[in-house]
Amino acid sequence: MNTAEILAINNVSLSFGGVRALADVSLHVNQGEIFSIIGPNGAGKTSLLNSISGFYQPQQGTIHFAGVNITKLPSHKRAELGIARTFQNIELFKHMTVLDNFMLGAHIHMKAGILSGSIYWKFAEKEEVEIREPIEEIIDFLEIEHIRYQAVGQLSYGLQKRVELGRALALQPKIILMDEPMAGMTIEEKEDMVRFIIDINEERNATVVLIEHDMGVVMDISDRVAVLDFGEKIAEGTPDAVRNDENVIKAYIGGDIELAVETEGSG
Repeated sequence: MNTAEILAINNVSLSFGGVRALADVSLHVNQGEIFSIIGPNGAGKTSLLNSISGFYQPQQGTIHFAGVNITKLPSHKRAELGIARTFQNIELFKHMTVLDNFMLGAHIHMKAGILSGSIYWKFAEKEEVEIREPIEEIIDFLEIEHIRYQAVGQLSYGLQKRVELGRALALQPKIILMDEPMAGMTIEEKEDMVRFIIDINEERNATVVLIEHDMGVVMDISDRVAVLDFGEKIAEGTPDAVRNDENVIKAYIGGDIELAVETEGSG
């Protein structure tokens, strides 16, 4: 694993009116690792991912990605730098096919806009062919060749989650933020998703930042883990260190953090 820092969050605070979502949170993610963020319901996990991806703008603190200060950048500019995102609630164009959703995900790599594409259609056509090749690789990687032309809305929940992951991969990201990718899945679907996450990290060289309530998964695949509670970071370290941290045990009330996290709602 490359230990170079790819993401640095420094003293980030975020509030909505009088509600504090994040309070002076600092952490870093190393290039090439699987970094998980856990915590009880309402701990601020999704708010932190939204701050990294640009959906929320923190009132205080800075966020650096690959050495670039992205604190004030809009979300599409962060995507262009290599930050991709999946959502807790599926955010796909359900009337469109799997392939079309992937093509939309790859749009940031296309230089031909609507006007130039209509004038220089040969260039736009060539560019689309070039984009199609890595998309076909993603389709093969996710083992969804048989549904490439199906409308997303006709697919099962587990397959829709897989398609959303594929759309994020179509951005060819350096880092992928995954918000509860296994929520609502069957055991078999979870096993498949875990395999894909590991392969994304090891074979596609993408750093992974993961929010997940299945502590068995978190402890098995994570290089490091950060724990949030009421918007504050209370622990950060290896899975074993976090599992035995007194502050973490206290946050999960009773010491069985695996049972506590599995029964929590979204955060």
